[in-house]
Amino acid sequence: MTLPSPDTAELLSQSGFDWLFVDMEHTSIGVKDVQRILQAVGKEFPCLVRIPVLDEGWIKKILESGPAGIIVPHVNTPEEAGKILRWSKYPPEGTRSVGISRAQGYGLNLQEYMHKANETVAVVPQVEHIEAVKNLGSFVKIPGISALFVGPYDLSGSIGKLGNVTDPEVQGMIQEVQAICSKAGIATGIFGVDAEAVKPYIDLGYSLIAVGTDTSYLSKSVQDTLRSLRTKK
Repeated sequence: MTLPSPDTAELLSQSGFDWLFVDMEHTSIGVKDVQRILQAVGKEFPCLVRIPVLDEGWIKKILESGPAGIIVPHVNTPEEAGKILRWSKYPPEGTRSVGISRAQGYGLNLQEYMHKANETVAVVPQVEHIEAVKNLGSFVKIPGISALFVGPYDLSGSIGKLGNVTDPEVQGMIQEVQAICSKAGIATGIFGVDAEAVKPYIDLGYSLIAVGTDTSYLSKSVQDTLRSLRTKK
């Protein structure tokens, strides 16, 4: 999700997807938009929200809107991963503060939510820099990480090959992430522009797959329709 549109989110949630990736990092989606999107898709449909930056305030505010979990961009060190987990978990596992919000049914389910949130709310750091790959052995030893999500485009940029995600060196790092995480029993995720782009990663063992964007689906449909009509002239 890159559009701040509850209607689009509702449509996509009914289209057969397992989950939605709601992106605040690279879009105009704001806190209120996130909550409206979550309300539109309903409590039973999982959404992971990528916050804009690694920041305690953003983690707190977005978790209170009630997503299935958060994705945190540009996490390069075990220390940063530890901060994310600490800020995302209620005591004694962490330091997340208690507030009355949508996540707890506006207070109606406060005790139930607090009792289970540490176990059920996903915390997914992003691996999108060569430094993160080098530190991965330490990452996977940190308890509480739900999955690690690879950002292939920024990862390629971190070694001077921006956008060349099929480069052997980039692919080698992507395979290394999967191998280390698989050994540690941690799920891995990755983004691809279309089905053909993500199929190789599924074959590698990646299971948290984000494929395409709302805008790319809309644009492609329009282009295919116009192309079909114009070839009939």
